[in-house]
Amino acid sequence: MLDPIVAFFQRVFAAIGRGIGLAISWLLSPFIWVANWYRARAWIIKGPIGIGLLVLVGLYGYFIWQTQVWSNFNPDYVDRYNFSARKIDAGLPATPAATPDATVTDAAPVDGAAAQPAPAPGTTCERSAIVDVTADLVDFNVNQNAWISSMLLYKMGLFGMDWDDTPWLDNKASFQRGVNQAIRRTTVELVDSLGRVRGTSGINNNLQRARSNLQFDETAWYFGLDPFGPKTPTPSFYRSAMRDLQAFNESLVKCEAVFDGRSDNLIEFLDRIANDLGSTSAMIRERSENHNGGWFDTRADDRFWFAYGQLYGYYGVMSAAGADFRAVIEQRGLGPIWVESIKQLRSALRIQPLIISNGREDGWIMPTHLATMGFYILRVRSNLVEMRDVLAR
Repeated sequence: MLDPIVAFFQRVFAAIGRGIGLAISWLLSPFIWVANWYRARAWIIKGPIGIGLLVLVGLYGYFIWQTQVWSNFNPDYVDRYNFSARKIDAGLPATPAATPDATVTDAAPVDGAAAQPAPAPGTTCERSAIVDVTADLVDFNVNQNAWISSMLLYKMGLFGMDWDDTPWLDNKASFQRGVNQAIRRTTVELVDSLGRVRGTSGINNNLQRARSNLQFDETAWYFGLDPFGPKTPTPSFYRSAMRDLQAFNESLVKCEAVFDGRSDNLIEFLDRIANDLGSTSAMIRERSENHNGGWFDTRADDRFWFAYGQLYGYYGVMSAAGADFRAVIEQRGLGPIWVESIKQLRSALRIQPLIISNGREDGWIMPTHLATMGFYILRVRSNLVEMRDVLAR
């Protein structure tokens, strides 16, 4: 009595099997044709083609390795700086003691910031933690790791399709671009306000070169079509920027450069970071609200890892700013909320899902990682705005 039912399901599964076999045959047929054509050629043709294929396989192996291995990635990287041990603000004389009756008249205190003493001969000044962290983040992006966005195979895409439009091999590139966004914003503020006495000193040349180099196109390879011809690849510009940042700090240690640690500069710095995070929050909100594809949203991972990289960068920069502006933070009673902001930045870095899902916020099957990341960004931004308001009173 059950035989007809069993026979029916057997026919169904057999049909499914034949369909899968036909699909696989159709997919493999071009490769089979190419293999047969290759075997029929003479060695004078087979040799160069074989070498080319081996080179291509090697390049793809290297490319896949670089996109999957994140060298020295460490959400707790800030710990190695030991900022809590620093007792002197950036740019202030460290040792020996400065001349007691001399002050720099063009670095007048603003909103409670202490007057900056003029260094005595032979004095060394405190280096900037912000500059150190920024230079190290550049080193992490382009020296400790390959810069993915300008690699030839990344630019070529998957059969012409941009890797960012696929679910594969683009997470590290997005993360690096997020870190780079934090680096770029920081160097802009270093040039415009932190690295000069506003209105009375010129722009520091090292910082200016670093900012210009870091604004360079993120996707440049050794050769380009627009304009046509050879180019300097992106990592070379970023390495130059790293050296310029390090040179600025060396000048600062010799008291030959300026770090203007006034409270109004800190206000502006916090405001710029808050605006930067606000733009990222809007980007995440747009993707989360309008593209609820769950695990099948191929652009959700790009947005997530860009935001993650941005927070990764600002975690170090904000921790460093706490050391560089220690006196202002203590005088204005910002210590508790500053510590809380750093903790929230670190908490956001705990979110490391294997697969990024952009599900509905009221969904019950697929998670919504973008909304979770957006929540952490808004928490951090809220604290930045609150600290800015306290400093502005």
